[in-house]
Amino acid sequence: MARLRKKDRQVGDVEVPVETEPDVRHRGPWDASEKNVEDDPAYVDFGALLIRGQEGFSLQVPTDGESIAAIMLVTDDAALELRVVAATRSGGLWDEVRTELAEEVERVDGTVETVPGPYGTELHVSVPVQLPSGEDGFQPSRVTGIEGPRWLLRATFLGEAALNPRDDGLLMDALRDVVVVRGEEARIPREPLNLTLPDNAVVLPDQE
Repeated sequence: MARLRKKDRQVGDVEVPVETEPDVRHRGPWDASEKNVEDDPAYVDFGALLIRGQEGFSLQVPTDGESIAAIMLVTDDAALELRVVAATRSGGLWDEVRTELAEEVERVDGTVETVPGPYGTELHVSVPVQLPSGEDGFQPSRVTGIEGPRWLLRATFLGEAALNPRDDGLLMDALRDVVVVRGEEARIPREPLNLTLPDNAVVLPDQE
């Protein structure tokens, strides 16, 4: 996979190579056509997402009893929420989604800032919430969108990973290990890709 592409331009009688921007996914996350993880037992199969488990975080699956919308990677002080939807070949869906998310944050009287990140423009968000104590507080998050071949992976960092954003660390490394399995069937843009529980999943009761 070529990640740094060059074009030649003519300057007088000399051809000068012109470098373009490297692919932002040159370290992952990956499309299933780019990485085969069948021989890596650390990967957990959630259908549209293959996630490499490792020491330091647990994998949790919020569910309403009927469908799975996201996969959560949870550490002691932070979390990473992953959602994946279908997109067009031409890309650009993250620009639309990012604008809509920013508008929604402002609608609920939160604050939002657009910031350059390792995958392009991301959002640093703070929304008002009621704390368990009953007091008013806020929830910070760092939201980035990563576009691959006809898919958009939305990664939302919470907790310490949002309060002190960084482009390395356990959860960012875990994000780079993710493999997206879109499938070849036709899908409407923004249609959620099918997430499923692995066969050996343990379902825990809701905590009251």
